[in-house]
Amino acid sequence: MFKFLFGNKATAPQIARETQRQTVERAQKELNEILAALTPKARITIYPEEGTLTIDLPEQMPDEAKALPAPTTETVN
Repeated sequence: MFKFLFGNKATAPQIARETQRQTVERAQKELNEILAALTPKARITIYPEEGTLTIDLPEQMPDEAKALPAPTTETVN
């Protein structure tokens, strides 16, 4: 009768949080899948002293080559 006043007492489902290890492993797996499919391959540089890496992608990705060019903003008189 007074649910609107006191709220629903049903327990909310618990959400499992990812650990840092799971997050890194998932991201590495996704990145490897993406990089393996690239043609031409990207250049990867690893900086162990900083614990970082950089990925140098080609100027134009294969899916970008298929895209239409951007429309021009010239006006016709």
